[in-house]
Amino acid sequence: MSVSVKLKKGFDLRMKGIAEKKMVEVTDPVLFAVKPTDFPGLTPKMEVKPGEKVQAGTTLFVDKLNPEIRFTSPVSGTVVAVNRGERRKLLEVVVEKSGDDFINFGKQDLSALSAGKIKELLLASGLWPAVRQRPYHIIASPGSVPKSIFVSGFDSAPLAPDYNFIAENSDASLFQTGITVLKKLTEGKVNLIFNGKSETPERLKKIAGAEISWFSGPHPAGNVGVQIHHLDPLNKGEVVWIVNFQDVTTIGRLFDEGIYKNERIVALTGSEMIAPHYCKMRAGAAIDSLLKEKVKAGHQRYISGNVLTGTNIGEHGFLGFYDAQITVIPEGDYYEFFGWAMPGFDKPSFYRTFFSALLPKKNYLLNTNLHGGERAFVLTGKYEKVVPMDIYPMQLLKAILAQELEMMENLGIYEIAEEDFALCEYICPSKIEIQAIVRQGIDLMIKEMS
Repeated sequence: MSVSVKLKKGFDLRMKGIAEKKMVEVTDPVLFAVKPTDFPGLTPKMEVKPGEKVQAGTTLFVDKLNPEIRFTSPVSGTVVAVNRGERRKLLEVVVEKSGDDFINFGKQDLSALSAGKIKELLLASGLWPAVRQRPYHIIASPGSVPKSIFVSGFDSAPLAPDYNFIAENSDASLFQTGITVLKKLTEGKVNLIFNGKSETPERLKKIAGAEISWFSGPHPAGNVGVQIHHLDPLNKGEVVWIVNFQDVTTIGRLFDEGIYKNERIVALTGSEMIAPHYCKMRAGAAIDSLLKEKVKAGHQRYISGNVLTGTNIGEHGFLGFYDAQITVIPEGDYYEFFGWAMPGFDKPSFYRTFFSALLPKKNYLLNTNLHGGERAFVLTGKYEKVVPMDIYPMQLLKAILAQELEMMENLGIYEIAEEDFALCEYICPSKIEIQAIVRQGIDLMIKEMS
């Protein structure tokens, strides 16, 4: 039965640089990378060396603790670099594209496939990491059985891509195959969530095997964690799986065409983009060639994802495995004298301390300046206004810092991920890195439960 949920808590951060709804052809990048840092909790073990030839679908590295979970090359070519950081931490495996060869995993007859066979194919192809789970917001355990699966069909984050536009420019039959595959992996529902503020395309309303619901309200209405909380909340010992909207199509392609082709439509956004638009690329693509002559001059920050939860990848970085958005904004490397005393017509404010509160529909040119430094972590009562979940954010954060495991459980650690607390970090008067605290708590729970 379809459900419509309207949320009141949250905050829409309105920014300049939303992508125009047009597809622009781009030249395929030469370099692609798979980054272990995209996968929280992963301990990678290399399976290739620099100089080796690979095909799209060749295993680059595996999870050392769960070696059946593979991470495969998005393109065919040559492994040109294995980049490491401090203490030899594996940061990225870089492949130089040459040709367009795919490992053939074989076209499948879904009616004859069991859940076990489907998992085997997803694991062998490297598509299993597209399936994540709550609790912990990590790659799902192949041995777990989800009580339901969630696919969020819209994103409410700043400058987020329009999934209706993406759907109009994607293969509906592959998406339907992907939903059919997911339905075989759970005895519960496959929940497909759309934006209640816009008209859902008819092709998506006709998808078989999924239960459609609509969410409306300010960000984070599009966060899958919020949607799970309102439709199928988690209790201790339960597991819900999550698959990104475009990854459903990639899964469908694997079963219909027999190849691993992790291609997606990406929104190039931000105030420093000369003409924000959409283009099609594969996960892990290098962004420098894509953005050449498309970015304004100046000192910019290049983000894979959105400004609240994305990753700073630099101008020579690579698109993240789960991302469908690249954001370019100015670096806030300056000091503002008496900024708090200015009228603030050009500054959005959740606390309504600037005159910008009189302009609710205005889009702002924002940068990375924090306008202050970290200070005492004080109780304000404001976090609850941007977290549309029945939890106590401040008390949960304090429990994490105190490492009180039982209290963390009681306060909802199983239901949340970093992205659900991103607005808390944005409005935090103490300038605390709240998302890092949330991941610290999740990692502690994983360690204690293992």
